[in-house]
Amino acid sequence: MKYPRYKYVFAFFDFIIIFFSFHIAEYVTAVYLNKRILVEENVLLTTVTFFAFSVVFILLFQNNYLYRINVFLTRAKHLTAIIKSFLYGILILIIFSFIIKFSLLLSSRVFVLCFFVFALSGITLMRIGFLRPFYMNFTKILHNSNVLIVGGGRPGRLLAEKLIFENFYGVRIIGFADDDVPKGAKIFKELECLGSTSDLEAIVKEKEIDEILIALDNISYENLMRLIDRANHLEKTVKLTSELFNIVPEKIVTDNYSGIPVVDVSPKVNHNLNYYYKRTFDYVASAVGLLILSPVFLVISILVKLSSPGEIFFRQTRIGKDGKPFTFYKFRSMYRNAENIQSREAFMKEFIRNQEKFTETSNKVVDEKLITPVGKFLRKTSLDELPQLYNVLKGDMSLVGPRPCLPYEYESYDEWHKRRHVVMPGCTGVWQVSGRSSVSFKDSVVLDIYYINNMTPWLDLQLILKTFPVMMFGRGAK
Repeated sequence: MKYPRYKYVFAFFDFIIIFFSFHIAEYVTAVYLNKRILVEENVLLTTVTFFAFSVVFILLFQNNYLYRINVFLTRAKHLTAIIKSFLYGILILIIFSFIIKFSLLLSSRVFVLCFFVFALSGITLMRIGFLRPFYMNFTKILHNSNVLIVGGGRPGRLLAEKLIFENFYGVRIIGFADDDVPKGAKIFKELECLGSTSDLEAIVKEKEIDEILIALDNISYENLMRLIDRANHLEKTVKLTSELFNIVPEKIVTDNYSGIPVVDVSPKVNHNLNYYYKRTFDYVASAVGLLILSPVFLVISILVKLSSPGEIFFRQTRIGKDGKPFTFYKFRSMYRNAENIQSREAFMKEFIRNQEKFTETSNKVVDEKLITPVGKFLRKTSLDELPQLYNVLKGDMSLVGPRPCLPYEYESYDEWHKRRHVVMPGCTGVWQVSGRSSVSFKDSVVLDIYYINNMTPWLDLQLILKTFPVMMFGRGAK
């Protein structure tokens, strides 16, 4: 994975402290508190369990943004995230011990308390007391990342000023790249324009650039996407600060440099490796899901059939990966022949062209009178979308990815909109869990593109877990 080196260092220290805290807690509980709860034949099992739970805590730290430098460099936010991670971790630990009846964890609440005290104290002392000041002082002495800013306008100059005067991020600005500024011209203080965007490859190679920061607002989405592609082709970390991507930091916690949000737009894992992982996970998870949820399918099928005459399942042609059509399945939520295709098509084409947002009170897309009583509940909870597990099993969709669109919507897309179809469409995604229908079409595409560039197994798992409360509370559903 393409992450800054400091993140691996932090994760390593976190893992060591948590892993040994488990062993110290077991030792203290047994020797000093006379609770001999570890039997000889369980030593290997206990060590493996400690190792596995240490990994779980690292994932919780990642989920609570403890490896984002803007969180790491603060005290209050940093400590809050640490405590939150440990509370979730202890809860998972207790639930797991009851499920598998693991004697070490079940036998003594004192053991869990000891672990909590030792691990929380160790992590807090190491991170806030040692690593944080070391990192802040170390970066003042030795810059470990050469940065090229693409864009010599106001956003680029502001970013340069922040990084020069408030630099705790381990970066050294080498210069700028800009199409509208002559090569060699001064842009900010002594920093010069090193060339145009067409010279990126040469600049990166000659100046040994580690990170490319794109700071452009006066640019079209299509040209911005081409620029991001060109930068990612150089296999360097690529980050973006632009009004065109403002929706991402509004909906998702991202890195920031001295208060300026920056969006990471560089791929994190090998594309082919991630594809095989996703397909394997999708196949297993959808098969298990269909099996476990079969009673739910039966109940919903009966309710749909009793609610009004018509088919149980609603079938529709949607556009999938690389613009290829497939048959999309949902539970029927409307009266038979009630869908007003022409009015919906007209609205969606207008919606794609403009910046209007869907809202929870909007009835422009679907006339409420056409929805059955059962259908209203299914739509609100997204239970009408459960049959898409069959699409996942068939290989038409993934559990996580951009939503598949209708053919007439695809025909109305600009070229940059179609980038959301370079991967397999999904049952859930970034914009569904961070706003669902309360975002504009443009913003939904931007969020999908963010997902595509940041697609990892861990991000997929996070989005799947966040989908459940969205379904339960029906936020943004229509």
